[in-house]
Amino acid sequence: MRELDIVATGDLLIHSPLWARALANGRGRFDFRPMFKEIRPIVREADLAFCHVETPMGAGALSGYPIFNAPPELARAIAWTGWDACSTASNHSVDRGQAGIDATARALDRAGVRHTGSFRSPADARRLLVLEANDLRVAFLSYTYGTNGLPRPHEWSVNLASERQIARDARRARRRGADLVVLNLHWGSEYVHEPNAQQLTLARVLARRGVADVIVGQHAHVVQPIRRVSGRFVVFGEGNLLSYQTAQCCPSAAQNGLIAIIHVRAVGRRARVTGVSYVPTRVRHPDFVVEPVGLRLRRLVRLGRGDSAEALTLLASYRNTLAIVGQGPWIRPVPLPRAATAR
Repeated sequence: MRELDIVATGDLLIHSPLWARALANGRGRFDFRPMFKEIRPIVREADLAFCHVETPMGAGALSGYPIFNAPPELARAIAWTGWDACSTASNHSVDRGQAGIDATARALDRAGVRHTGSFRSPADARRLLVLEANDLRVAFLSYTYGTNGLPRPHEWSVNLASERQIARDARRARRRGADLVVLNLHWGSEYVHEPNAQQLTLARVLARRGVADVIVGQHAHVVQPIRRVSGRFVVFGEGNLLSYQTAQCCPSAAQNGLIAIIHVRAVGRRARVTGVSYVPTRVRHPDFVVEPVGLRLRRLVRLGRGDSAEALTLLASYRNTLAIVGQGPWIRPVPLPRAATAR
């Protein structure tokens, strides 16, 4: 019997204040690494770690909302943090056209980070991403609900989330030896905690057909529940991992996110997901450090600062995330509530 832990994280949504801060961090050179320093141990401890790059990077002049382009140095921070591969299919994938897709791929390639979801050529689009860990082969598939009304430069440029294509790609992955299929979907209604009808319908159909072993979603910018659907785990929405969204523009819950830890057990070549743990996160201001909320809260309690304004803010964030995401025998927050707040 072998066991495998797969980490999957939420949107990397790079607004202009984030790259301005990265420039300050690097004293004239973009350095996003400090923003990830608190979650780096969680990512690096995983057997496999997947991130979600929502915005293009490296395609000329930098820009934020609504047409994004982040510095290519973000890819170096992704590699430094420990992510093995990233999904790149999102509603912002074509913000900079095919040139933006190509530049994003180049930046990730140079950093040694694998990627899927948007592509430089038809040959790239046909090539499935399969990674190995603990003698298991894991396919990672990525799709988006749409591209904000912008046309795809080519039909193959970005994967769109259709049941037919997802099922076809998953079957190909299994024929090529994948023991496990992880499906990443950019879907849902922005700033809404409950999955919408499209999410529920697609999740039910794919789960009933056994297309993927686990589904992980982003795009809503707030956390959504983790549920079992026809025996398959679905992380409907991880919220933002890193963004500038605050109560000034959006719901305050947009500062919250989660890191999913997918637990896999295999006997021979038969692998199955046995549960999903999750680490509630929050983007701290003004340095934009992504904090594991419960772990930071536990540290403050040990330091005798459990009643500080910071601790109370973190406690509210932690409780809000748990209330939405849920917990049970196979779905558990890390740390558990008592461990996070014990005095």
